[in-house]
Amino acid sequence: VLLEVYFKTMSYVDKKGVSGEDAKIHRIRITLTSRNVKNLEKVCSDLKRGAVDKKLKVSGPVRLPTKKLRITTRKAPSGEGTNTWDKFEMRIHKRLIDLHSPSEVVKQITAISIEPGVEVEVTIADQ
Repeated sequence: VLLEVYFKTMSYVDKKGVSGEDAKIHRIRITLTSRNVKNLEKVCSDLKRGAVDKKLKVSGPVRLPTKKLRITTRKAPSGEGTNTWDKFEMRIHKRLIDLHSPSEVVKQITAISIEPGVEVEVTIADQ
């Protein structure tokens, strides 16, 4: 019973706070990183579609250069025998999306289902 009362008062406070801050426009940068390009592009298109549906000013996704993390190691564990090497590589892809909107609208846009393996970082700055 106490929890229900607490949540009701919090929602009341939140609604009261939204009306005053609703007019303030923020510059929001969403940074997406992933090892899987297909999942990353799907999340980018979902975010952009949601922002365009809300009639927000959107720029992006900006495709940043891919980071290639490389490890070269010997195949033989003992060091004996022919000098053969294994080369392993992990590619990290990164995208940037910039929005100009109130912070409450961004909460609605970023509530989409995010594909596994995609990391999302949201940075809010005042204009």
